[in-house]
Amino acid sequence: MATSTDPVPGAGSAGADRGSSDTAAATPTEEPATAGGGDASRFPYRTIAMGAVGSTLLMVAALGAGGILIRDPVLGHGPLSWIRYGHGKALATALLYVGFALVVWAWVRLGRYVLAHRVGTRPVLIAAGCWMAPLLISPPLFTRDVFSYLGQGAQLLYGLDPYANGPAELDVLPDVVQNVHSLWQTTPAPYGPLFLLVAKGIVSFTGNNMILGVVITRLVLLIGLGMMLWALPRLVRHLGGRLPVTMWLAVASPMTVIHLVGGPHNDLLMLGFLTIGVLAALERKHALAIVLVTVGMLIKPTAAVALPFLVWIWANHLPGDNLRRNFFRAITPSLGIFGVVFVSGTWLSLGSFNLGWISGMEAPTLITNWLNFPTGIGEIVYNLVHLLVDVPSSPFVTVARLIAYVALAAFAVRQWWLARHGGNEAIMRMAMTLLAVAIFAPPTLPWYLTWGFVIASTFPWQRRHLAIVVAVSVVLVLVYYPTGEQALYDWWFIAIVLAASLYAAASLLRPDPLGLIAAWRKADEEAENKDPADPEESGAPQTPTRANSGPAHRP
Repeated sequence: MATSTDPVPGAGSAGADRGSSDTAAATPTEEPATAGGGDASRFPYRTIAMGAVGSTLLMVAALGAGGILIRDPVLGHGPLSWIRYGHGKALATALLYVGFALVVWAWVRLGRYVLAHRVGTRPVLIAAGCWMAPLLISPPLFTRDVFSYLGQGAQLLYGLDPYANGPAELDVLPDVVQNVHSLWQTTPAPYGPLFLLVAKGIVSFTGNNMILGVVITRLVLLIGLGMMLWALPRLVRHLGGRLPVTMWLAVASPMTVIHLVGGPHNDLLMLGFLTIGVLAALERKHALAIVLVTVGMLIKPTAAVALPFLVWIWANHLPGDNLRRNFFRAITPSLGIFGVVFVSGTWLSLGSFNLGWISGMEAPTLITNWLNFPTGIGEIVYNLVHLLVDVPSSPFVTVARLIAYVALAAFAVRQWWLARHGGNEAIMRMAMTLLAVAIFAPPTLPWYLTWGFVIASTFPWQRRHLAIVVAVSVVLVLVYYPTGEQALYDWWFIAIVLAASLYAAASLLRPDPLGLIAAWRKADEEAENKDPADPEESGAPQTPTRANSGPAHRP
């Protein structure tokens, strides 16, 4: 994750943060000369190119190792079909992980440049664009959810209720149906009705063409990314973060590049409405804020968590010192606006006021793995008891989840009450609650943590906390195989993932934390010194080596 020529964050380079604080952001307006692109000599060409090469490898390798089609019209037959089977697939898998390593390496290096104030916002956005571009035409990565989106959209298109049954009931579009993951074949849709309307529109255009369906879905979801890119700079001005850090965290990270775009996942579209809605609330456009976040809820129901916090912000913007009175003055129109948008959005999407999508939210709880904290606790207790008594595991998981629901409800209510004075604190507590929902409400899927994380990225960050984010991001991508199946119980693999994530985190704070590159260079120098053709031994004039030829080159 490092080269010895990379800057240590906070080092005394031009434009570097020379303060004693460990905070990655000072004032929102504190931008180096590179904020608009800056000195060309400091533009991280090699770092961006490294990530682009890695992303391209991801795209190519995904043709054999990603969420491939059951029957691929392009690679299913012919001279390249070998990449889908046997040794060819193993080679593609290895190549895919190499590509992922390059993307993470580039992201960490870019993070060091951002923390050292060597690059500003524009290079970060260019990097994110270069890393996302190859994935726009890639097979799905680390998931098969996009096939479920298309299957559920097809149900709505052909007059079926996706909140009553899964796509298996379709007797048309066989390519769409057969590519839906087995878990979702007979499981109702857990998404909001507005997103299913979007999926219906995509399927009406792409039909049985799954490759086109995946690409068009990605392009539609990029609308959410565009909304985020518009809202995040303005949120940073309100919430005190530093824009290059925010963009590095929320846009250029593997969670966004690989999960939200490479997946793809509809969380990206929901986050677009959520970020603009939060911004509208801070800018006193409260009715618009309620509308936007409710629309986000109609895409992914989790956005509803933000609504009670927006009411406090509205109440604190009203004149007068009586907070209780202002609360009722804010919640009354909020409920009215929410009701109108909720009813009209549901009716427009489904053709009737069908509330089956609310019960459909229970469908993901069928996913059971230790990535969800209470599920993991239940499994640990079960395994300990199972050493003594032969008992089923489900009661332990069920009880642990029930306890977690109670604890989560108490935590959410407490955060909401502590947010009663509005302002930036209300937004931070909203982000904390969204993260808590992702971690404690089953299931926990890796990309769920982006719900609160994108909002939290607009606040100031400590460097050590950024290192934790790096480690968590690497883990959250790799706990699933590129095919979309979970890797959580492959313990040797998980051990390697944890080691890689810790190394990546350490590399953010210190280039070459294990001294691997320095050791390699030292060995190379020793080999040169032992060379019988060494110019020093032959009496020939000595040519300076890279090690003593002056200042190291900085990309």
